[in-house]
Amino acid sequence: MCGRRTLPVIGQPQPERADAARNRRKIIEVAARMIAEQGADDISLDEVARVAGVGVGTVYRRFGDRAGLVLALIDEQERRFQEAFLAGPPPLGPGVRARERITAFLDALVDRVVAQQGLFVQLERCGRTMRYSGPYRVHHIHLATLLAEACPEADRVFLADVLLAPVNARLIAFQQEERGMTIEQIKTGLARLATVVTRGYSVPAEDGR
Repeated sequence: MCGRRTLPVIGQPQPERADAARNRRKIIEVAARMIAEQGADDISLDEVARVAGVGVGTVYRRFGDRAGLVLALIDEQERRFQEAFLAGPPPLGPGVRARERITAFLDALVDRVVAQQGLFVQLERCGRTMRYSGPYRVHHIHLATLLAEACPEADRVFLADVLLAPVNARLIAFQQEERGMTIEQIKTGLARLATVVTRGYSVPAEDGR
C-alpha cells in the first residue's frame, strides 16, 4: 500500500514507522476479511478496530472516516489497473489506435468495478465528492486524453463523463439483478456506445462563432 504510485488516486502517504505500518496492514486485512465474510454494507470503523485489536482512535487517525478506509481497500488493485492502462501491453496500454484503447479501457474498467463491486458501491454512497474524486478523476483524465486523439472536434471532457457514467457499481448491479444482463452484454453495450461516440460524434459550431 505504501509503494510508488503511478497517479495520486488517494494521495501520497507519509513515511510510516514500522509499528504504524503493521497496524495499517492489520486494519486493512481485517476490514477486507470482514467484507468478504459479511459484505460491505454494515462495516464500521469501530468494529474493524475491535477485531483488529487496535484502538478506535488509531483507525480514525489513519483513515479519517469510512470513505478513507474504502479508498485504502481499493487502492492496491487500482494502482495495478492504472499501471496496465498507462504502460501495459495493448490494446489497454499504448501501441494501438485511441479508438481501440477506449473500448479496451471501458471493458477492463467493468471488470475492475465488478471485482470490488461492494467497495465501489460504498464509495458511491459516500457522496458526490468521493464518487467523482479519487479513481474517477484518474479514469476521466485518461479517457479524455484518448478522446482528444480519437475525435479532436468533440468536447472530450463531457464525453469522458458520458462514457464513464454507465460504469458504476450500483448500475451494473441493477443491470445484472433486475434486467438479467450478463457482464458480457454490458461490455458489448459500452463498446457500441464508444463506437458511436468516436466515429460519429462532432460538436457543430454555433451561429456567429
